[in-house]
Amino acid sequence: MLFSEFIAAGLQDLFKTGVIRAILPHVTDESTQALVIGAGFILCILCAYLLGSINTALIVSKLFFHDDVRKHGSGNAGTTNMLRTYGKKPAIITFVGDALKGVLSVLIACILFGCAFPDGNHFHLVTAVYLSAFFCIIGHVFPIFSRFHGGKGFATFAGVVLAINPFVFILLLIFYVPMVLLSHYVSLSSVLAALFYPLILSVITNNTPLHPPYGTDVLFAVLIGALITWAHRENLRRIYDGNERKFYLFGSKTVEATPAESRQGYEPEEDEDEPFGEDK
Repeated sequence: MLFSEFIAAGLQDLFKTGVIRAILPHVTDESTQALVIGAGFILCILCAYLLGSINTALIVSKLFFHDDVRKHGSGNAGTTNMLRTYGKKPAIITFVGDALKGVLSVLIACILFGCAFPDGNHFHLVTAVYLSAFFCIIGHVFPIFSRFHGGKGFATFAGVVLAINPFVFILLLIFYVPMVLLSHYVSLSSVLAALFYPLILSVITNNTPLHPPYGTDVLFAVLIGALITWAHRENLRRIYDGNERKFYLFGSKTVEATPAESRQGYEPEEDEDEPFGEDK
């Protein structure tokens, strides 16, 4: 076997087993095992939060345009402002980058706790996965690198759902797209999809190996839905007041972005991270 093949096989086995599970057999004391598992959870939380705090919009605007997207439009670093300031391609890159953060956070949990489902570590693995997912979204909404002012979390939410259960992701997508087309509110559709997520997760994974004991997955799904709903609270208030801008796939007018600092009395509002959405 070539050295590269040996390394690849070793990494594959490690990914299946997980770093924490590889350490546990060498630790006989139960309290020490608990500390190792707890350290794994803390590492998942820290890595996922820091990963979520990376702002894709700022990176894209500075890397490709030598500019700061926060100087334009709504003054926020999100997909919507990227769309209005630089166009569709940078906006798509921003959305994909934010979703990729969610995927990577789940992979980090799998690397630490393994991607297989052994009986004794099923609960630990699922807990680690959802801890990573939840704190990655928290990092996106409250990024430490951007003074705790981030996006609404939907793109990152989509990434974690895709990584955890692609079938659930497809079902949510089937629900989400018609909602956007019928209501013309991206924000409302995003909130409803996030709130629908715990329900569909409990139905699809019930009585299957993917459903851990004590309903850990559904509990974190409820927390994620609540966080995304809270992040969209201003959008929901504007919908109630009739002031939320609608999104039309066909025949929508292009809005030219203006520098944020040039508008008198302008107060920057929270930007969206859904692609091709309206000003939220």
